Amino acid sequence: MNLKEHYSNLYDASIEKIKNNTYEIDDLIESKNDNRFGITLLLRPSEAVKANIQTFLSELKAIEPNQYYYESSDIHITVMSIISCYNGFQLENINIQDYIKIIQESLIDSPNIEIQFKGLTASPSCIMLQGFMNNEALNSIRDDLRQNFQNSTLEQSIDQRYAIQTAHSTVVRFKNKLEHKDAFLKTIETFKDKNFGTFKVHELDLVYNDWYQKEALVEKLFQFEL
Repeated sequence: MNLKEHYSNLYDASIEKIKNNTYEIDDLIESKNDNRFGITLLLRPSEAVKANIQTFLSELKAIEPNQYYYESSDIHITVMSIISCYNGFQLENINIQDYIKIIQESLIDSPNIEIQFKGLTASPSCIMLQGFMNNEALNSIRDDLRQNFQNSTLEQSIDQRYAIQTAHSTVVRFKNKLEHKDAFLKTIETFKDKNFGTFKVHELDLVYNDWYQKEALVEKLFQFEL
């Protein structure tokens, strides 16, 4: 996949939808009745990179305070959604040690993963950071995860939504109508090519999570050192 082209195409199509008021509002973000949970293997950026992201988000918040902005603690890159969030999933339904074992078998030696957050992309419902990987190690781990889980009898829903190949990170979700859309989009355009920084990946976290990875609802199950 040509990541730069993929991100650019997503950006152009989604910004057009926002301009035309055909963007999507998420009605469940603040719902106390949202019981969608699952398990995810993810990684998190460095504190320095998260600080750069928050500087950007603070500018958007000043224009559109009634949208959903990710806290630094919640910003992540999904390595693999192993069980996509659904209503009624509970940890006691599975043996987490079985999942840890398969993930450990899927990791590669000395992957030396670095990720650069440079520029923005979007979907009709959110604003995302463009993530670029320095090598194919992360996707090699993903391929091994796919193979190993498919060869198991464990509950999983890998690739059922889409086959993840990117290193993007969602940082804004629309939860209300945009009241100052033109100013919001102008700021997005200003940061479109911004370099938010590069970080090395030293560990992957297996977590039990809600749809939005809210810190208060996330439970870390295991940390894998790389």
